[in-house]
Amino acid sequence: MQLLSLFLVAVMPTIKLLLISATGAFLATKRIDLLGPTARNHLNNLVFYVFGPALVGSSLAKTVTIENLATLWFIGVNMLFTIIIGSILGWILVKITRTPQRLQGPVLGCCAAGNLGNLLLIIIPSLCEEKSSPFGDSTVCSTYGESYAAFSMAVLAVYVWTYVYFVIRLYSTREAKGTNNVNENELPVLPNKSGESSDILPQTNDTEAALPSTEDEGPQIASYEKVKERVKSFKLQMVLAPATIAAIVGFVIGLISPFRKAMIGKSAPLRVVFNSTDFMGQPAIPCIILIVGANLLKGLKGSGKVGVSVIIGIIAIRFVLLPILGVLIVKAAIHVEIVKSDPLYQFTLMLSYAVPPAMNIGTITQLLKVGETETSVIMLWTYGVSTIFLTLWSACFMWLVT
Repeated sequence: MQLLSLFLVAVMPTIKLLLISATGAFLATKRIDLLGPTARNHLNNLVFYVFGPALVGSSLAKTVTIENLATLWFIGVNMLFTIIIGSILGWILVKITRTPQRLQGPVLGCCAAGNLGNLLLIIIPSLCEEKSSPFGDSTVCSTYGESYAAFSMAVLAVYVWTYVYFVIRLYSTREAKGTNNVNENELPVLPNKSGESSDILPQTNDTEAALPSTEDEGPQIASYEKVKERVKSFKLQMVLAPATIAAIVGFVIGLISPFRKAMIGKSAPLRVVFNSTDFMGQPAIPCIILIVGANLLKGLKGSGKVGVSVIIGIIAIRFVLLPILGVLIVKAAIHVEIVKSDPLYQFTLMLSYAVPPAMNIGTITQLLKVGETETSVIMLWTYGVSTIFLTLWSACFMWLVT
C-alpha cells in the first residue's frame, strides 16, 4: 500500500477522537453545563465501576485462549519498555530544564506512561473498519484489536498505580504539601483507571489511610526508611481496581474451557450473562472520550505556569524519541522471533510508543494535590499535538508492518 493511502486510513480515527473530545469540551462549558463537575462525577463512576470493567472483561473473555496467551505476554513487556525508557528520558528532561521540584513527579509521569488503554480501543477498531485497512477482515481485526487494547488497559492500571504513582509521590515537596494540605477523610481509595480520566474521583466510605502520611517529608527524595514506610502503607486496593478485577475474570473465562463453553457461543447456556456484559461495555469508549474532552477544557482555563521548554521536551519525548526507539525495539523482537508476524500485533506494539500521556496522571496529581493545574496544561498541549503525530505515526507504522 502506498503511504498516502495509509495516511488517509490513519486520519479517520483521529478525526473521530477530535469530534468526540470537542463534544465533551463543549458540553462542559458553563453555558451548556451538561458535563459540569457533578455530571462528570456521575459519568466517571459509571465508567469506572460498570462500563469500563464490562468492556475489559468481555473483550478478554472473547479472545484470550491458551493458544494466544503466549503472544499477549510480550505486550506487557513492551509496555514496561515504554515506561522505563520514558522515565530515563523524563529524568534527563527535568535536569536539563531545571523543572521545579514539585513538578518533577508529574513531568516524569507524563514522559513514562502513555494512554495505552482508551486510545488503542478507539484507534485500532476504527482502523479495522476502514475499507483500505491493511489488517484484513474487519470483524477478526476488531476482535483481536480489542483484545490487545483491553490487555494493555489492564496491565497499564498496574504500572500506573504502582510505579508512576510512587514516583510522583516521592517527588512531592514540603512546599506543595504545605500549600495543598490533603484531608485524608476526603480522599477516595480508588481513582479512575478504566476511564483514564477523572475530574472528581469516585467516592467510597473506606477512606482511612488511603495515602501514606505526608508529614515531615523533605524537599528531596525521601530516605530509605520513609520509602519503606510508604511501600508498607500502599494499599492493594489501588492496584485491584474494577478494570483489573474484570481483566482477571476475563482471563479465567477465556482460558478455562468449561467456563468458556458455558458463557461464550450461540449454544452456551449462560450466554445471556456474557452478552449482557458485552452490551454494557459498549458505551465505555464514547463516555471515556467525552470525559477526556471535558477535562482538557481545564487546561485552557489553567493559571499554572509550565515552562515552554518542559512542554516541548515532553512532546519531543512522547512523539519523536519514543516512537523511533519503539520501532527499533519491535523490529529487534521480530528479528529474534519473539514477536509473531501478525501485522496488527506489530502495529499495536509500535503504537504503544506514540500515544500521549495517560490521563490517570491527572488523577494522581488531584489525589496528591501536586501540580494539578500544570498537569492539565501539559495534557492540553500533548493531546492537542497528538492528533497530528498519531496520524503520521499510525500511517508510518502500517507501512512498516505491511
